[in-house]
Amino acid sequence: MPHRFPQEAVLRDGRRVMLRPFTRKDVPALHEFFLRIPGESRRFAWDRVEDRKVVERWGRELDYESVFPLLALDGGRIVADATLHRRDRGPLRLVGRIKWMLDPAFRGVGLGSLLVNHFIDTGRHNGLKHLNCMLISDLEADAIKVLSELGFRQIPVPGYGTDPDGNAHDMTLMVLKL
Repeated sequence: MPHRFPQEAVLRDGRRVMLRPFTRKDVPALHEFFLRIPGESRRFAWDRVEDRKVVERWGRELDYESVFPLLALDGGRIVADATLHRRDRGPLRLVGRIKWMLDPAFRGVGLGSLLVNHFIDTGRHNGLKHLNCMLISDLEADAIKVLSELGFRQIPVPGYGTDPDGNAHDMTLMVLKL
């Protein structure tokens, strides 16, 4: 692991957050974080994060080698959750996939870039060759812009995603060669 935790970081607006890995004891706080996220954003999460049982399973099945979960805290309150997913075998074993969710009050101040940069360092440290993430093109344009500025390449995939109502959405695969 290239970083020591906990680690304090200063955001562009001067606020300070503490970064550290998710642990089993964080289950209640992480579930509460997800419930604070507006429903319109939460409905596009990869998992049913409003279901406490999902978050409890993550706490029980922690395996930092396959999923490294990184939290950002403002005081004792979680304000971001980000994960780096890795496979231990197969053709994508040297590719990491990243996901994140930020409290709306902490968007646009560099927190997302900070978390992704931690995963870039971690990926390099662990011998990964690429990082990727899949974003909903029209809903996550700001994230696409930030990742592009960090060196990720955009690969548009028209009509690839479907929202909970069954409507098709264009997706953008973002890929960074490490």
